[in-house]
Formats: sequence, structure tokens, C-alpha cells
Amino acid sequence: MPFVSSNYNPPFLFKSGHFSTIYSGLIRKVNGLMQERERLELWDGDFLDLDWSYASKTSNRVVILLHGLEGHGQRPYITGSAKHFNQYGYDACAVNFRGCSGETNRMYRSYHSGSTEDLDAVVQHILRLQKYSEIYIKGVSLGGNLALKYVGERNGIPKEIKAVIGVSAPCDLYSSLKELLKPKNYLYAERFRRHLTDKLKLKLPLFPDKISNEDIRRIKTLKDFDDIYTSRAHGFTDALDYYAKCSCLQFLPNIKIPVLLINARNDSFLGPECFPYKEAKENPNLYLEVPKYGGHVGFYDPTNIYHNETRAIKFVEEII
Repeated sequence: MPFVSSNYNPPFLFKSGHFSTIYSGLIRKVNGLMQERERLELWDGDFLDLDWSYASKTSNRVVILLHGLEGHGQRPYITGSAKHFNQYGYDACAVNFRGCSGETNRMYRSYHSGSTEDLDAVVQHILRLQKYSEIYIKGVSLGGNLALKYVGERNGIPKEIKAVIGVSAPCDLYSSLKELLKPKNYLYAERFRRHLTDKLKLKLPLFPDKISNEDIRRIKTLKDFDDIYTSRAHGFTDALDYYAKCSCLQFLPNIKIPVLLINARNDSFLGPECFPYKEAKENPNLYLEVPKYGGHVGFYDPTNIYHNETRAIKFVEEII
């Protein structure tokens, strides 16, 4: 079933992509979730902070939650997902990417849209717990691209990984970048750029041989950031090389477990190449839902349980 029809129909105001994006990113609140932080030491001397929340009864099922660009484990789109999964009997492990948990990471490198080695470190850590026989992954925006790349780029994944959900995923990173650099997205792009450069400034005294004030002054756009920092810090030739190698689109044909991708038609961050109709048509494991509304991670519902959260539960329950 390559294409999933969508019944998502929000209230009038939330039919606006920009309104739903801004409301869900800046105004939405999720209360009542208790999280416990665990620090996972990585192979290269760096760390990831994991924010765990638990079902009311002991569970053998866990969902790994991956945030978007400059997000973290307390963003409402993460806590809303964690709370909903907990209520249905799943534990939740919200991953804070390197440098995203409120503390600067130790290495010059940080995170990016294709850093699946860090996701694999989380998966292997969970497997070592010998507690969970079912693992699910839900990634949002950048985290969605990362999750789909992870299950598509490998010839084999652990048998415990049963399904993946991607939400508002920029499946073609260059296509998404071109959209973000358009005037309609100026405020979003500038906000991302400021956050990223502010974090990079914290690395100046730690790595003076790798980055300078002059480098940071040259960062005028998100592509500049990827040319000057992301590509150099993570072993790519330049931004275009990074986008080409880390876009999940090229890996979708190789996915061998059930995957649900929910990308809204009015998501202003996503270009045409981010809607993989052809790949879904040709791969029976890839379920593509393209609601008319939803903006970027803005699938509002009056119950405060968002459409993507109810769909994620429905999807994993159906494929068990």
C-alpha cells in the first residue's frame, strides 16, 4: 500500500501552514510527562543525553524519538509523542543530539541530518539493556530524515526494530534548503541560523585551530553554515556533498521494514523532491501520507494529541 489517504482536517486557522507551524513550535504545551535523563558515553569520547519516560506497567516495547534541527527532548512534538506512546504501553527514549541537551558537546563535530552512527549507538545501548523485544523509531523533521536513512542504508538492521515513522522529513536536503532560503521562510531560516551560529561561538575557545571569528562572520545563510561548519566538521567536501550523501531519498528503495512517512502538502520547508511518491509506489514497505494541511510539524488537534501522534500509534499497532 504505497499511498495512504489522509483524513486530517484541522480547524480553520490551522489550515494555514505558517499558523500551524508557529503555533505548534512556540505555543503548544504538553503537561504531565515525567522524564529521567541518562547520559550515554559514545565511542569517540563524546556523549548523548537520553530522556526516558515510561509506560504505567513494565513494557517490552520502546520508541526512540528523534528531534529536528536545533530541537531537544523537551520540545512539545517530542514530549507529546512520548506521552501518547507511554499511554499505550510503550516506553519512550527521547534522544538529545550532540550539543542539544543544554550542554555543549565535547567534540568539534556535533550532529547533522545523516549522523546515523549516533542513532545506532542508541539502538545498541537499548539492545544491551536486554529489556525490549520491540523497538520503534519516530523521527521529526531532521530526525525523520535520519531515521529513514538509518533503516535504508544498511543491508541488515536489528530484528527488534519493527517499524519507523517519519514526520515532516526533508527527504531531499538540498530541495528543503532551497525552500528555506526563499523569502516566505526568511524568519524560520534566520532563527535557525542564529541558533546554530550561537552554538558554534561556544566552540571558538575550545577549537581555535578549527574555527575563527572570521569564519562565523561569513555565515549569512544556512548553506553558509553547512559549507563552513557542517561539511568540514563531519568529513564532507562542502554543503552540496553533505546534502547529496545524507538525504534519505536515495535509501528509501532499500527499506525492508514498515515505514510511515507523513509530509504535509502545505509544509513550506519541503520542496517537491521531499514527497517520494515514486519510491512509495515501488516499495511496499513505504507508506506515504500527504495531508493537505499540517505545515511543518504542525498537525494540530483540539485534544492536544496531534494527528501524527495518533497515526504513529495506529500504524505500529496495525503492523505488529
